[in-house]
This record gives sequence, C-alpha cells and structure tokens, in this order.
Amino acid sequence: MKTQEKSKNNNKDFVDELSSMLSPERVKRARDDADKEIFMIRLADLRQIMGIRQQDVKSFTQSGVSKLESRKDIKISTLLEYLDDIGMGVEIKVFPKQKDRRSNKEEIILLKS
Repeated sequence: MKTQEKSKNNNKDFVDELSSMLSPERVKRARDDADKEIFMIRLADLRQIMGIRQQDVKSFTQSGVSKLESRKDIKISTLLEYLDDIGMGVEIKVFPKQKDRRSNKEEIILLKS
C-alpha cells in the first residue's frame, strides 16, 4: 500500500512541476483533453461491463459503435441512445461552480432509465 501512495505522490509532484512550467491556458487545455480521453475509455468500458459486443448495439453498426467510442465529442441524444442500447440509464446533474451563489444545491436536469 505504501508503494502505491508513494507512486501517487510522485505522479502528483511531477504533474505539479510540469504545470508550473506551462501557461494556465495550456494546463487547462491539457486537462480538458485528458477528460475527453477518459470519457472515450469509459464508453467502451461501460459496454464491456454490460457484456455487450460492439456488433450487438442495436441502433448502431459495429463500425458506428467503434467511431462513437473513439469520439472526443458526442451529442447528448446520441449518448442517450447508445446507453439505452447497452441497458444503462442516465442522470445529468447541474450545480453552481461558484460557492457564493444563492443555491449550492445540485439539480437533476435529466433522468432516463
């Protein structure tokens, strides 16, 4: 366990050091790109968790699923259809970014099961 913690600390130190050498805009762009890559990985993982092959997603062709899972941007309607096809529901929440707003409460704006 200590080895994992040390590795995480070393990674954090490296990221912090690298971030300090780059402009804030470049750091933000890199984080946004990383978030998009993580999103793509999660789509394929979700399908695999549900035990569904690409060719078994009913509203899309196998090549369509492959393209969808590797996209960096996706329409919400397409995401809803894909997730419905693999047997998953969706909940989208919104929340104020700034804590000094009137309400700090999360609001569900979409719930589809």
